Amino acid sequence: MANDLCTEEEVTRLVHDFYARVRKDEVLGPIFNAHISDWDRHLARLVDFWSAILLRTGRFTGAPMPKHAALPGLTAELFQRWLGLFREVAATQRNQAMASQACAMAERIAQSLWLGYQMNRDANASQSPIASLL
Repeated sequence: MANDLCTEEEVTRLVHDFYARVRKDEVLGPIFNAHISDWDRHLARLVDFWSAILLRTGRFTGAPMPKHAALPGLTAELFQRWLGLFREVAATQRNQAMASQACAMAERIAQSLWLGYQMNRDANASQSPIASLL
């Protein structure tokens, strides 16, 4: 079944535009750059991830949670910053239907990763969601 929300090229543009911003961000850039040694490979995986979400291609296989849970010192504010940048970049995309769907999914992904991160750190502590930016 074809998905008419967007094209593969639009997904690729969104992912590349967004992570170009992340890499230059004064707060997020150093975190990402310290943990990603091969950006070309990582971007290809991220395109697969977002293609699977937005186009239902099924191309992404993997488990993002364990990799994110292993990172030291993440905070709700970092996830909020990531979401804020995502929304800013999405607003610049030509296909606003895709951008809107991508933002909704980014919110869910960030919430899930943040709650999983907290649970991984202390399963007995109460988890707090990220304040919604959307």
